[in-house]
Amino acid sequence: MNVRLDRLLGRKVIGPDNRSIGRLEEFRAERRGDNWLVTEYVIGPAGLLERLGLGTRLVLGWRRAGFLARWDQIDITNPERPRLLCGMDELRRV
Repeated sequence: MNVRLDRLLGRKVIGPDNRSIGRLEEFRAERRGDNWLVTEYVIGPAGLLERLGLGTRLVLGWRRAGFLARWDQIDITNPERPRLLCGMDELRRV
């Protein structure tokens, strides 16, 4: 499935209980041949800090907080409303 990442960036991720668990703030990808494949999604403030860089974190004194979801743990068939396909306990904390 091809989805423009700019359509996902900043979208709330809906959990199994239909509540927001945070926003998609960053993506991790690997190059495979001529394509880039998303391997992980960073949800919450940790992703925003990752995108802004270490300097911002140090200046503002922010700690990382958020979740890391594998590509297969989020349903992006509706980019306006990404949904978590697993329990929160299956996500890695960052």
